[in-house]
Amino acid sequence: MQMSSSTTKKQDFENILRDYDVVLNSQDGKTLNKSLRLLKGGGKLISISGPPDPEFAKEIGAPWFVKLFARMLSAGIRRKAKRRGINFSFLFMKAAGDQLREITRLIDAGNIHPVVDRVFPFESTNEAMAYVETGRAKGKVVVKIK
Repeated sequence: MQMSSSTTKKQDFENILRDYDVVLNSQDGKTLNKSLRLLKGGGKLISISGPPDPEFAKEIGAPWFVKLFARMLSAGIRRKAKRRGINFSFLFMKAAGDQLREITRLIDAGNIHPVVDRVFPFESTNEAMAYVETGRAKGKVVVKIK
């Protein structure tokens, strides 16, 4: 589903969208909680911005105290998700050469179309960050090194 920017600025997404199977959250905790309302029972909420869950701590072979810390950090969102019949998990993003090559191939083939809002020279990094913080970007903001 696509919405016009005027719709999304006037209304909160959690009041418009419903019955999705999966939500991938990359925002803050407030947005993570709102995302629960978009999912239907049995849905999956995946966050790449945290909080880490016990399963993630187990996968990386963390010591017991880190596992406990991850359990405590994610307790609130896991409890809310469980009440709604939704599964929550944390996904740690890491660069993988094979995946990056495949993404590059898809972009080169025209299957993926990255949306670039503005490109700033390296010397204007502070200006680029300020622009991102305004929330007006309609795509990715790029800082060009060379």
